[in-house]
Amino acid sequence: MRWNIDKHIIAVTGIIIKDGKYLITQRSLDKKAFPGKWTVPGGRLEVNDYINEKKDTHNHWYNVIEKVLQREVSEETGLSIKNIRYLTSITFLRGDEPTFIISMYVDYNGGEIVLNNESINYAWVSLEESKNYDLIDGIYEEFELLDKILKGKTATWEKNGGTL
Repeated sequence: MRWNIDKHIIAVTGIIIKDGKYLITQRSLDKKAFPGKWTVPGGRLEVNDYINEKKDTHNHWYNVIEKVLQREVSEETGLSIKNIRYLTSITFLRGDEPTFIISMYVDYNGGEIVLNNESINYAWVSLEESKNYDLIDGIYEEFELLDKILKGKTATWEKNGGTL
């Protein structure tokens, strides 16, 4: 298999926090990647996310990832979010497409959940409750990392010996 090593799909996900619980959604069974698995909302960066917007400097757009996350959460769940913060980053190979994901955590800001066709179910879960779901690999570890941050502890990525 050959990969274009100079180009990546860029995506962003958001762990939504409400009343001490995290929102997870179950991916549609017809999704190419991870069908039926539980995850957190998010999606791809598209050129349309910024190209028609006014630039923040002569040449640049700022905070595009945050706008993408707000759009994706709204489209996928009907919710609005606030206080977008960085958690970690992930890369994986989706067939022949290298994918880079920025994982954020956010606060629930309002709305009622209305799922679009990308998801078939949802749940608000604690860290402990999330163990009962068939999560995409790494999501539980992200919850653990976030749980440490929210408790004011030093947080490091420790899966497979890697650390931050």
